[in-house]
Amino acid sequence: MLAITNGRCILPDEAGNFTIQTGKAILCEGDKIKAIVSADDALLQSVNETIDAEGNYVSPGFLNVHIHGCDGMDTMDDAAEALPRMSRLQAKTGVTGFLPTTMTCAWDEVARAFSHIRHYQQHQPEGARILGAHMEGPFISPAKKGAQAECNIRPADFELVEPWQDVVRIITLAPEELADYRFVELCEEAGITVSVGHTAADYDMVMDAINNHGVHHITHLYNAMTPFHHRNPGVVGAALDSAANCEIIADNIHSHPAAQRLLYRAKGGRNIILITDSLRACGIGDGPSELGGQAVFVKGELATLADGTIAGSVATMNRCVAHFQENTGAPLPLVIEMVTKTPAQELGLYDELGSLTAGKRADIVIFDEAIAIQHTIIGGKLFV
Repeated sequence: MLAITNGRCILPDEAGNFTIQTGKAILCEGDKIKAIVSADDALLQSVNETIDAEGNYVSPGFLNVHIHGCDGMDTMDDAAEALPRMSRLQAKTGVTGFLPTTMTCAWDEVARAFSHIRHYQQHQPEGARILGAHMEGPFISPAKKGAQAECNIRPADFELVEPWQDVVRIITLAPEELADYRFVELCEEAGITVSVGHTAADYDMVMDAINNHGVHHITHLYNAMTPFHHRNPGVVGAALDSAANCEIIADNIHSHPAAQRLLYRAKGGRNIILITDSLRACGIGDGPSELGGQAVFVKGELATLADGTIAGSVATMNRCVAHFQENTGAPLPLVIEMVTKTPAQELGLYDELGSLTAGKRADIVIFDEAIAIQHTIIGGKLFV
């Protein structure tokens, strides 16, 4: 049995809200959390391995529901080593589960990516677990395509998705491009979350989708959508004025610190999911790279296409947590909910992971005040 001791543990209280608790030990047996006990009680257990957190924070492993690539690899790569390399780098940054995210590419390329993801769902690589796929496009608006290739945009068709129901967990689409909401209904029946993104929809259309058609997710808030205007609140207005879960890339490039504060205050700290939306250049450094067949150039934390369009991020999840907390002043436990509890609930996985609770997976991360990762434990095994 593994015991994690001497940490500031981020645990749910009786109401389910995360709090910092000391004097606790986390006991793990196999790939599950066996119990949360007092430090004194831990001394009475049959422990054969101990990790001393040395006063650092101990939290559930982070979840990243929107990531295209990292460490020189991309979800769309037709290469056996792509997803395993992504898994390893994600684990080093505190992520214990993620959704490799596809691009608006030719459908046979998207299907090939799903095939790789399915394989590694069934044969998990060393590192962060692959929980399924986030399908960003091709059912989006040409007017808000961002870094997506317009030639591959197409109408929503559930027959394309149906063979991959066991893989796809989130689909980003533009609601104004739908003929009706039958596609959304079929996704809901299949357990797939439909997200509004890369869209030119107005406020009323998005509020209707949220309030009347089961849509409850917004892809990378502020980016590739109609902005807020005091007479035309747009997608941003609907996101802030509803209970929809809002992704945000907290890299200080895609969203200004003030925009992060506005989201935090408008939502009362709830229904927020931090994502990286990172591309293959994440973890590599400055220089040329690629996204969906398009040339990308990276300098510092900024990645752009040749025409200057922002093209995904090079952020890591631990840095996004640090940025968001610094920019908003939010309590750390609440920010940690944004990368653990909230995405796990969105994916219907909170009974299995997303909190340090007896019976759940022993996916755990230990980090310091700067959110620098000290250790990542996946399924009860020390990875970093």
